[in-house]
Amino acid sequence: MAENKAILSKKIFIRGEIQARTGLHIGGSSLGMSIGGADSVVIRDPISNEPYIPGSSLKGKMRSLLEKLEGQFYIKNGDYLPSKDVNHRIGKVFGVSADKETESTPTRLIVRDAHLSNADALADAENTDMPFTEIKTEVTIDRLTSKANPRQIERVPAGALFEMEMVVNVYEEDDEEELLNTVFDALKLVQDDYLGGNGTRGYGKVCFTVRQLTYKDRKAYLENGTEKEMDFEVPAELKGE
Repeated sequence: MAENKAILSKKIFIRGEIQARTGLHIGGSSLGMSIGGADSVVIRDPISNEPYIPGSSLKGKMRSLLEKLEGQFYIKNGDYLPSKDVNHRIGKVFGVSADKETESTPTRLIVRDAHLSNADALADAENTDMPFTEIKTEVTIDRLTSKANPRQIERVPAGALFEMEMVVNVYEEDDEEELLNTVFDALKLVQDDYLGGNGTRGYGKVCFTVRQLTYKDRKAYLENGTEKEMDFEVPAELKGE
């Protein structure tokens, strides 16, 4: 039997910005927090101490919402599991891991960690409670005792800007228009949903702005070429205001 080879045709680069429209909470480790700190903290870069959006969090949310939209998931023993359909556009873009019943297909989408692009503005803000972030107190009420249980949640304030970069690997035989439309459909879904925790209580509304769409094909890599502009119309919903 002939071996299947995934031959790279080009890499497409999606660059732009993510704006937090409401407070954003993507949880990190509470280890090392001082007494009196937040009960639930955000993830931070260990070098700069700046909060960031992990690529894994954004990519996972994109995939999950697309799977729910198109019914590409199943429930087993109470667990939500992604579809194993390697021919569906979601499987092509996000990849499928191999098991006894399914062959694998490589992920075509790389989502970079998104770091703050307006860190100086947040650092100088007068009303932040911790470096670059705010503290919001959430109160739950015990239905039996009526006792209030306050918790302090750290979140990145509305208006924070993050650098966005994604890479789409296009292989021979791929439909690059289908791949790009799948990525953009997923981003539009996240815009209309939420990112991070506590989204049903107002957290995590974000806006994506695609500012640059370029590519490097195989020839450019082999002959030391440069990126070129993509001839592709970005959806109006992802062009910002």
